[in-house]
Amino acid sequence: IKTTRKNKKIGNYYYVTGGEKMNSDKIQHADITISAVSPSQYPDDGLTEIVLAGRSNVGKSTFINTMVNRKKLARTSGKPGKTRTLNFFNIENELFFVDVPGYGYAKVSNAEQNKWGRMMTDYFATREELALGILLVDFRHEPTDLDIQMYDLYKYYDIPVLIVATKADKIKKSKYNKHSSIIRKTLEIEPGDKLFTFSSMTREGRKEIWDEILTYVGDERE
Repeated sequence: IKTTRKNKKIGNYYYVTGGEKMNSDKIQHADITISAVSPSQYPDDGLTEIVLAGRSNVGKSTFINTMVNRKKLARTSGKPGKTRTLNFFNIENELFFVDVPGYGYAKVSNAEQNKWGRMMTDYFATREELALGILLVDFRHEPTDLDIQMYDLYKYYDIPVLIVATKADKIKKSKYNKHSSIIRKTLEIEPGDKLFTFSSMTREGRKEIWDEILTYVGDERE
């Protein structure tokens, strides 16, 4: 992907967006750099941002760790509702994964959920660096009403969407088409929006998802 951006130094690293894609199999630099609750705290590096949303315990943290070949970059927890900020993960100084609070956890108060909702919509509505929204759903189950709302929210703000169906290793290959069809029909996925199956156990889908993500690196939303 070509871009007009020049080489830029951040810390001890340089990123180059002049045409060569990063090697997703050999990621050397991946760190959480900022946890933000308001636009004034967002990074000002100008890097492409990929936002990750999904139900609590859908496996967002595990997804991030698998994608960047780390075990503990994003903290995993048996207790849902732990992410309460927008967490910006700098990947190779080429892009940010932005992890937003998971939804659907009953023990989080309505006031707290409303606070998260405002934080997310502020980000979606104003962030020029935001190039792609990833919606993670559990491949084993029909998407929830909140999953549908999240997909529609991406669409409302004209954010390109990639659906990732997690925990694919729990489903027999012979049932993939059935479960994929349920997800597509329930979310009413628009033509052109891609659905990938993913497993942190087998690493299924990792390469294909990276290939798709990297087509957005350096792009600017209009």
